Amino acid sequence: MFEKILYPTDFSNVSQKALGCVEDLGASGAREVIALHVIDRHTYEPLDVYPSYDYLQIEHDLEERASEEIAGIADELKQQGLTVSTRVIKGNPLREILRVADEEHVSAIVLGSHGKGNLAEILTGSVSEKVIRKAHVPVLVVKAE
Repeated sequence: MFEKILYPTDFSNVSQKALGCVEDLGASGAREVIALHVIDRHTYEPLDVYPSYDYLQIEHDLEERASEEIAGIADELKQQGLTVSTRVIKGNPLREILRVADEEHVSAIVLGSHGKGNLAEILTGSVSEKVIRKAHVPVLVVKAE
């Protein structure tokens, strides 16, 4: 069974659904969860060229908000009897998810998928789809309805 689970989250509704699966795995024998949020710099780096935007303040605010949200997730999982560690990292979500999975020797990754249409995934690819293809461990993907 899966003993150590990586739970990457973007705090969306579909990530919340994936959290339910993590809790179910905990009830089935999982012992440890690493809750991970990756702040994708590509979403706010372009603002750096505008003098009216405080790039460092935006980055700080994103980190602070993510830390608060992930702490709430950790509390919820701890109430289920799981050992939980949290990470908030800046970088490329795909690379960081795969790096943490390898570094932590997780036995599974549980993440949500926003369920874009097939054409959108063909053109852009989704993080979950890429994780499925590149991960060295089983990946459980929870899709949005």
